[in-house]
Amino acid sequence: MARRKVNFFDEVRTAFAELAGDLRLTGPEESERIAPSSHYKGAGVEYRILLDVMEGTVSCDVEVATDTVDLTADIEPLAIAAGVVEKRGGISYSARNLNQLQKSLRGQAEYVRRVHPFLADPATAETLMRKAGAREWIRRDPS
Repeated sequence: MARRKVNFFDEVRTAFAELAGDLRLTGPEESERIAPSSHYKGAGVEYRILLDVMEGTVSCDVEVATDTVDLTADIEPLAIAAGVVEKRGGISYSARNLNQLQKSLRGQAEYVRRVHPFLADPATAETLMRKAGAREWIRRDPS
């Protein structure tokens, strides 16, 4: 029996298609520059789905840019900080085979659906990112 070849980008598009439409996200922008990644954007937030082929994992990083800082956090701490899930361990990151990849992408897409309303609102996005322990970079004045 022939095994189906796994295409990371196809699997991300499948897992995020309905979500992207519902949340009016643009994308995906796809790249294999450093690692396979797929990006969706909308309402001042960017979701980056990254495949770590060495570790056999997939993750969803979230970036919010303000006038002064860029904030980046993983989707699970954001979901916990937003109060839409109770504890760590609710989603999978494993991507060692097709079933694991699909399960992980579906779970992470569901967390995006839950946190997006908080991140799309400029009044709550920065506070939520900080509460989730986001990494922070100060924006430089381009002049």
